[in-house]
Amino acid sequence: MDDIAELRRALAVARRARDAGKHPFGATLVDAAGRLLMEQGNAFDAEGRVGHAETVLARRACAAFTAEELARTTMYVSAEPCAMCAGALYWAGIGRVVYAMSEARLKRIIGPHPDNLTLDLPCRTVLASGQRAVEVVGPLLEDDAEAVGLHDGAWER
Repeated sequence: MDDIAELRRALAVARRARDAGKHPFGATLVDAAGRLLMEQGNAFDAEGRVGHAETVLARRACAAFTAEELARTTMYVSAEPCAMCAGALYWAGIGRVVYAMSEARLKRIIGPHPDNLTLDLPCRTVLASGQRAVEVVGPLLEDDAEAVGLHDGAWER
């Protein structure tokens, strides 16, 4: 699979979320053959503070695919999964996650915004504590993720 191309698709989902007035985050789910299975923008507006793109996508994926199928999928995300999202994709059984922007960099950009009090806790730390291996790749395209202006003005109060 081409991780860079797939991350760009997740960034495009984040852009569509932002253009729709939602928080600028996006996630996609791709199978081992590189086929797009699902995509999800941030759902903060509908699901409140737990409506992160990755968590919503993990729930949808659990309803649509078996554990065996999900073990062979990759979730691509515009920003590193927070602790909640890392837990959701772990419990969903997704086998791999690739992210663009690190949680630490996102925290520097957003600051202490009440809608996203970012946990500077690497998803690798959360996932390494589990009993099932989840491959983590990232950050990739971190400069691009910031440069595309997804977060410019999104966190002003």
